[in-house]
Parts: sequence; C-alpha cells; structure tokens
Amino acid sequence: MRRARLPKRRPRRGRDRAAGRDRQRRRGWSRRRSTWAAGSGRGCAGLAPGASQPISAVNRSGRSVRPARSGTGHRRRRRPMLQRDLHPGDGVAALVSRLKQLLGDRCSTSASDREHHGRGESYHPAALPDAVCYPLTTEEVAAIVRLCNEHRVPIVAFGAGTSLEGHVAALRGGISLDMRRMDAVLAVHPEDLDATVQAGVTRKALNTHLRDTGLFFAIDPGADATLGGMAATRASGTAAVRYGTMRDNVVSLAVVLADGRIVRTATRAKKSSAGYDLTRLFVGSEGTLGVITEVTVRLHGVPEAVSAAVCAFPDISSALRTAIETVQCGVTVGRMEFLDARAIAAVNRHSGLGLAERPTLFFEFAGSPAALAEQAETVADLAKTNGGEGWDRATGAEDRARLWHARHEFHYAMLALRPGATVWATDACVPVSRMAECIKASLADAAEAPFPVAAVGHVGDGNFHMSYVIDTADPAEMAAVERLNARLIERTLALGGTCTGEHGVGYGKSKYLVAEHGAEAVEVMQAIKAVLDPNGILNPGKVLPPAA
Repeated sequence: MRRARLPKRRPRRGRDRAAGRDRQRRRGWSRRRSTWAAGSGRGCAGLAPGASQPISAVNRSGRSVRPARSGTGHRRRRRPMLQRDLHPGDGVAALVSRLKQLLGDRCSTSASDREHHGRGESYHPAALPDAVCYPLTTEEVAAIVRLCNEHRVPIVAFGAGTSLEGHVAALRGGISLDMRRMDAVLAVHPEDLDATVQAGVTRKALNTHLRDTGLFFAIDPGADATLGGMAATRASGTAAVRYGTMRDNVVSLAVVLADGRIVRTATRAKKSSAGYDLTRLFVGSEGTLGVITEVTVRLHGVPEAVSAAVCAFPDISSALRTAIETVQCGVTVGRMEFLDARAIAAVNRHSGLGLAERPTLFFEFAGSPAALAEQAETVADLAKTNGGEGWDRATGAEDRARLWHARHEFHYAMLALRPGATVWATDACVPVSRMAECIKASLADAAEAPFPVAAVGHVGDGNFHMSYVIDTADPAEMAAVERLNARLIERTLALGGTCTGEHGVGYGKSKYLVAEHGAEAVEVMQAIKAVLDPNGILNPGKVLPPAA
C-alpha cells in the first residue's frame, strides 16, 4: 500500500513538545476521556466538583499559577520531581470527587483551608495543597492514602502546623491530611509507664489527661505540637538533657504505607531483639515513608520537687564549661539552657528586666528536696569556679517562673527588636566539647550582619540555635542570612555535628544530607524510599535530595 505523504511539520518547541509527550503517554490507554485538560497530574490544579473555576496550584515562591491546558495556551513549568512523573491520566479533580464521597464535608477545597495548610511557622514560602482532608480513624487514613496512590497525587500529613523547615508545604500540590481530629487518648498503662494515643493528640492534651495518674509525658519542644508530628520530626526540646528525644520516648507506632497497608511497628515490650527496628525507621521520616496514625509513648513519674537557678558568666566559654562539667559530674538536671549577652539584652528591653547582660545559664533540678539541695550546691560550686556570679535559686512555682522568664520570652523579645520581621532559627548540634567554639565563631561571622542576631542553646546535649531577625522581603538580607546559615552548617559538620538537632530536614536542609551522611548512606535512604513509596506520593520533595 502506498503511504500517504504527510505535510511537512515545523520543529516542535516548548509547549508543542510537551503536548506531543502527553499524546504519546495517552496512546494505548482506554478511551475514557482524560482529565489532563482540566489540570490533572502532580502539581497541577483540577476542578473541584461543582466548581466553575480551577483549583489554583502554588509554586515554591507561594504565587498562584494557572493550571495547565491542553492544546494551545499557557502551560506552567513543572517543578523538579524526586520520583517518576505522576500519572497524568487521573487528576486531582477526580480524586477530590471520590474523597468527598468518602468524607463528605471533611474534604475541603476552600481557599482558607488550603492557605492554612500550605505553611508552617518559618521563613519558608507557602505552597498550597489542592484539598484538605480531616480523617477520624486509621482506617480512614488508609482509604485516603490508597486513593491518592491510585490517582498518583501527593499527600502531605499535617499536625499542629508548627514545623520550621517547610515540612507541610505542598510543593507539588495534592492533598493535605490534617490529623488534628484524630485526638483520642486510646489507652494509658500506669504500671507500664506508657500510653497510646492517636496522632493528633498534643503533648499538653496528653499531660492534662494524665494529671491524676502522677505521670507525665516529658518531651517539650516549646510549641504545643501533636505527638504524631513530634514523632515524624524526631522532636526534642529543653528537657532532652534528662529525658532524651522522641527517638527515645516512642515505644511503637501505627503507620499507613503508601499503598494503604497498616503496619504496627512493635509491641509494648520494654525491649525486643525481633526483626528490624521499624519504629526508629519511621521516627524522623517526616511523612515521607508512611503516615503515622497512632503513637505509643513512654511516660515518667512527676518529680517530687522542682527548683530552678540562674547564673551569669564573664564569657561564653566559662558558661559552657560549667554546663559540660555539670553533665560530667552526673548531676541529673531537668533542663539547662544558655542565652548569650545579646539575647539577655533583648529580654531586658522587652520585659523590663534587670539581668546582667552577659552569657547566662538557666538550670532546672528535679527529684527529692534533699537531692535538689545537693544538686544545686554542686552546680553552684562549678559555676563559681568558672567565674559565675549572681547565682539565684528558687523552689516555689512563682519564683521559678520569675527566674525562667527570660528564657521563655526569648523568641518574642527578639521579634520585638524589629516589629514585622521574621526569626530565622538555625538548629545546629555538635559534641558538647565543641559547642563554645562553634557558637563564638558563628557570632563572629554575624558581627556585621544588618539585622539582630543572638544565640540560645540546650547546652546539655550540644544543640543550639542562632536567631537571625530578618526581613524576608529584602533580597539582600535573605542572601546574607543564607550565607551565614551555610557557613554555620559547614562548620558544624566539620566539628562532628549535624545540620539539624531537632527541627528536622523538610526541604530547607535536604541539600546538606550528602555532606553529613555521605553519598552511599543517602543512596540507601533513597532506596528505602523507593521501595516503600514507589510512586513518590508521600510528602514529595522533603528530606532526601533528588536522586541522581
């Protein structure tokens, strides 16, 4: 048969090439009408059922972008993908329709809901999801995740929204899974010192529930975060010097995998040598390997008595030497916090205090009254030996609050230095013996910064935060703080530390993982991700750098 001559075609460019690829992908599929023209596919917008306008997608800068169109017209540029392209034939619109059938009004596409779920509490720009779902049970979470996997649409778990490294930003659109209505305390076992809760229970809510048991949950990251979110980011906080981090306080998890399977990672036994430690795999995975729906946590007895103390030092080295010697002497401090002179000055200005504007340590001791007196005496002697002055100790609740007021008000005091600005809080952690060196070098780097800078630290475990009070709308300031942060992390890694002690990686620090762990270790992490989430739907763009 003679082949018909086709008209000469001009070279494809830009959107024509993209349209050609789309046609090739569709070739051979069933004849059902594709929803790609309505903006389906990862990161694109779709039409909500009954809506006359498409749901907007948001790019990394937080700006709304028009949905893709078939044929001619504007086509948005795709963001980089960690995994293979999501299925372009089943889109967000079809998924949202099925989710509304499953959840009713607990699946929302309202602008206010999407805006709220596209950002945490940090300098990172917002990136909005296409819809927000509010599950009530583990089984509902499994059903939602199963649908997202079927439609190849991203899903991002959302707790209290207090994360600091862009964890909840929907970088490629998709579904935000708000876990806060899963807020039941499922079981408390006082004799075994553990409790099982749904992922949306906050730490304060759990401690309120426990108030008549003589027990409490010890991890305190500052914010009233959900326990699911705290487990997902491996949070810690001011009490970690005594009670450890979430890694040490999670007994077991219920996790929904990317295909909808539900996994229980361990029993409630105090120890086990059976199989791989799946609990530790998911703690700190930031929703990239599975969605945590239930958490079993360790509880601790409420101390018989608590006291606090504050002491100022002539320099940073003297203060941190006292902290190191306190730990070496075996003093079981409940908390041990450091504020530099600039931080104390900011608190004095904000709260009208008259503290000596020098590097200062804040202590909390817990135990029997006799033990408290002995601990305080030991630390007071260490402080005096290192030049500490103005040792002030209190045992009553009101007096303790007075002594710790400066530490509690630090964040707000820094913001008051520059109304309307944002605090960029770093999160370095080094061996405690290198902490003074790292803090002093970081403060020296920032000596000429055009914005306020101060240092605060959980000095018992080597974790400290540089606080840069910046105008995020000023490109010059953003460039300056990026340089300071990069130098801090480079120095931290050189001293044997980590780029994040407690805030997590998100997408703000994923670029440092190879420098910290090495390429081989990161490849192992990427292999685990590929096995557990082959379609790349679980919080894409977070934790791991793009695979080669």
